[in-house]
Amino acid sequence: MDLQIILFTSLIIMVCLLASRLSWKFGMPTLLIFMVLGMLFGVDGIFRLDFNDFDMANTVCSFALVFIMFYGGFGTNWKESRPVAVKSFVLASLGVVLTAAITALFCYFVMGFDLIMSMMLGSVVSSTDAASVFSILKQKKLDLKENTSSLLALESGSNDPASYMLTVLVLTLMSSEGGLAQLPLLIVTQLVFALLFSVLFALVTIFVLKTFRFAADGFDTIFVLVMAVAAYALPALLNGNGYLSVYIFGIILGNSNIKNKVTLVHFFDGITGLAQIVIFFLLGLLVTPSNLPSVLLPSIAIFLFMSLVSRPASVFAIMGVGKKGRRSSLRQMLVVSWAGLRGASSIVFAIMAVVGGAGQDVFDMVFCVCLMSVAIQGSLLPAVSKKLDMVNTQSRHLKTFNDYQDSAEMQLMSLHIPEGHPWVGKTVRELNILVDTLIVVIKRGEESIVPKGNTKIQAGDRVVLGGEVYNENADVELTEQEITKSHEWGNKLISEINIPQNVLIIGVRRKNGRTIIPRGNTALYVGDTVILCKGDFVEEIKPDEHTNGKNGGHGKDEEKDGAPAAGQS
Repeated sequence: MDLQIILFTSLIIMVCLLASRLSWKFGMPTLLIFMVLGMLFGVDGIFRLDFNDFDMANTVCSFALVFIMFYGGFGTNWKESRPVAVKSFVLASLGVVLTAAITALFCYFVMGFDLIMSMMLGSVVSSTDAASVFSILKQKKLDLKENTSSLLALESGSNDPASYMLTVLVLTLMSSEGGLAQLPLLIVTQLVFALLFSVLFALVTIFVLKTFRFAADGFDTIFVLVMAVAAYALPALLNGNGYLSVYIFGIILGNSNIKNKVTLVHFFDGITGLAQIVIFFLLGLLVTPSNLPSVLLPSIAIFLFMSLVSRPASVFAIMGVGKKGRRSSLRQMLVVSWAGLRGASSIVFAIMAVVGGAGQDVFDMVFCVCLMSVAIQGSLLPAVSKKLDMVNTQSRHLKTFNDYQDSAEMQLMSLHIPEGHPWVGKTVRELNILVDTLIVVIKRGEESIVPKGNTKIQAGDRVVLGGEVYNENADVELTEQEITKSHEWGNKLISEINIPQNVLIIGVRRKNGRTIIPRGNTALYVGDTVILCKGDFVEEIKPDEHTNGKNGGHGKDEEKDGAPAAGQS
């Protein structure tokens, strides 16, 4: 393996990561930064790298798009998106088809391209780029009214499979004389295999994550990564829509109760960021800037037509129909129309088109359209939103609790309030809460309550507490001990066992992977893993060792309410 290539690749990624800071500082979309860097390294740039291997680029970018699609589904909050789900999915399917068809007609009748090339251009640029849209919204701290942010998230994340299917259909027409006769079967296989395998792989993944204990931490994350790749590859191998499959797989997994979800979010956030760097940089590297003047005028015409006609026409046709009260407002439709940025998926599909024989001009025009879309639409999106009075200044949903959970200053914990709990019936101001601890939110069924002093706690509430994070030091040690069949703690309550005075059981991990906070009446079963907190001067506890120390804080009289042992089924 050429070590120079490895070193050069690492340097490129390093430069891209550092340059992405400019995106946050100046409000420029990240896509634009990576595009420009790719051009600087390309054949007409400073380093003059003559890279024109479209087959390799197609393979790399298609693989990178798998993670972008998965993470788009995984990060979709179905509970928040449900009110706009119908509009979003219609926009992501019928809206893409309408945008592609209107754009293709413009290219054919006005621009004078042949029919196949017109259809190819319309198909490739028909989807929008969620990553670019929301990087701008987050940078500018914009939260859009009328649930528009959720609508854009679901629509942008789910419309790539439709654009991919249209691209595949046009490539099928190009590749064989009987292509038209194959289209109905191809459409069926694209949809059926995507739905079938996405659900199947999701159910298998959830089952394994809930029941199987991996040999080392992090293996569950690798398992999800492998399953995501398989959810794309298998249906794609059978002429199914692999991108639709991995997107649905991500939605099901992201909205399921699986462990280590925060870890998965951070891992795939990094993987997706790297995938975007690869795609955007390769686009800039592949393009030959000296060839762009010949396609610049038609590219400008296509960009203007899509921004002002085809995208708005499809949005108004879908969101402007229905009974009064269900139709979207004019200002929402205008924002959604303007937020139709072209990005990563269009790039990948353009490369795919060139590999399929569409010609270099298709790629060059798509490059120009994407560049103008990100630079102009992306930069003006905050101003357009404010001008249309669509910015919600009263509340911001740009951060979740997890954003603060991972910071060095704050830690959040959840506390369930059962019947008989001392807090039931008391107001927040009556609770004896530790100094520097705050009740952040109260989850009551489907409702989230921001607590005040007179807010009364009810049985069944889940109270989220916030406090200062603890920084680990050397005089405290956490160890794990498995309860085997011969272990003397097996099938006993914590209040019934003897442990050294300077040792505390702080967690019990059940065989199903669920970790509970123990109390005196918590039972320990064979197969449980006990998490111990102890000083480094305490001798190692052995299963057959009998001690006369106290119970490390888990006293027999700790539970007065007669509640069942935590974790028993």
